[in-house]
Amino acid sequence: LWTDSRYWTQAERQLDCNWELQRTSQWGAVPVGGNISLDPFLFSIDTWNSYSQALHGSGRTLLPIENNLVDQVWGDQRPPPLSRPFAPLPGNSWQEKVAGIRQQMEQHVRRPTAVLLSGLEETAWLFNLRGHDIPYNPVFYSYTLLTNTSISLFVDELRLSAAGVAGHATPSLPLQEKLLEDSYSPVMLAKAVKNPKEQKLLRAAHVRDAVAVIQYLLWLEKMVPQGQVDEFLGAQHIDTLRQSVLFQSISASGLNAALAHYSPSNGSSRKLSVDEMYLSDTGGQYLDGTTDITRTVHWGVPTPLQKEAYTRVLMGNIDLSRLVFPPNTAGGLESFARRALWDVGLNYGHGTGHGIGNFLSVHEWPVGFQSNNVPLAAGMFTSIEPGYYCDGEFGIRIEDVALVVNAQTEVPFLTFEVVSLVPYDRNLINLSLLSPEQVLGARGREAEQGCGVRGERRRGLGGWM
Repeated sequence: LWTDSRYWTQAERQLDCNWELQRTSQWGAVPVGGNISLDPFLFSIDTWNSYSQALHGSGRTLLPIENNLVDQVWGDQRPPPLSRPFAPLPGNSWQEKVAGIRQQMEQHVRRPTAVLLSGLEETAWLFNLRGHDIPYNPVFYSYTLLTNTSISLFVDELRLSAAGVAGHATPSLPLQEKLLEDSYSPVMLAKAVKNPKEQKLLRAAHVRDAVAVIQYLLWLEKMVPQGQVDEFLGAQHIDTLRQSVLFQSISASGLNAALAHYSPSNGSSRKLSVDEMYLSDTGGQYLDGTTDITRTVHWGVPTPLQKEAYTRVLMGNIDLSRLVFPPNTAGGLESFARRALWDVGLNYGHGTGHGIGNFLSVHEWPVGFQSNNVPLAAGMFTSIEPGYYCDGEFGIRIEDVALVVNAQTEVPFLTFEVVSLVPYDRNLINLSLLSPEQVLGARGREAEQGCGVRGERRRGLGGWM
């Protein structure tokens, strides 16, 4: 099994002796001169070409699979495709969005005449439609072909009538021979920059979401000491409070929190204890926005390592969110979120942030902090989520969502405005480690969240920062 560092610990626990975990991305198991096959419908052209070049350089060949092996395993037991109608979403008219994309096509140096959209969230955004085809993501199976003079939506026609969308004639274009760009589509980039109305909607979604999460944290503070909550029950409770679930909630106690993407099941769920760390990574889908937030708490007496690690994760969160940086910055910023951990030889094995949509995908490409993300621009939303994971003991992650805004500088620079409004656990913060600027940043968040700082931990919001 090949997987990245986010899943190494989980794989080691779950694989039996018939499996060998590979911690690298090399293709050494395939002999030189051999073939490796992938389903081409599951990869972008850009990713496919990069894999093909890498394999060719190592003496191996990438070939497409004509019949997906997983599809064959399903046989006649595969669930039928969903047939629920689409839901129209208020907002800028799809005609305005199409006009904007065509304007970008005209201004492009290579003057493309057509854009093919294969990303499901791109078509959903362009037509102001939402569906139910993918669990936790309001998208639907579709393709869109947009030319200078026509637009074609490839989708099950029976699902269009309820949404008030008419079908279109489909032009025939030899796309492979005339392909100019295969990286970012103009729709993907336009979708990433939220207009003022969309920003207002996303802020409102985070206010309502914060109410649910804070209610959950207070409920845990009351119930966990009574020994009445396990990981699965906790996940169910936050889902009930939110009433609009984005993804399977990560509710992880103790050593399970060291698994970056652990989700509990009803049959194997640890009891939450006041003596262990607890990590909750949850999100909601609302008609006006998508939310994603992670908080780590401890109801008892944390160890010195736990407290220092949590504080340094918080320091990284604050350092990155307070950063002022020049326009057109792409990648490299995440080192500010890791610096406090690096200072003492600690690190984490996942990305520091991802874009987030308006009632769309919780991981919205291409926004983020890595070198392959697009330059950050005002109007983009991204998560900021440093962490630390001590294998077999505990895990920490602090995730907020922030909006890229113009900084108050004489020359145009950018910074972040955090829109998440859930407080941090005061019980885990070692204030002596924080710089005056970091304390100022933490107190500023606290003022926005309406929480008072207390010198001691007490029940209620006073125990949170």
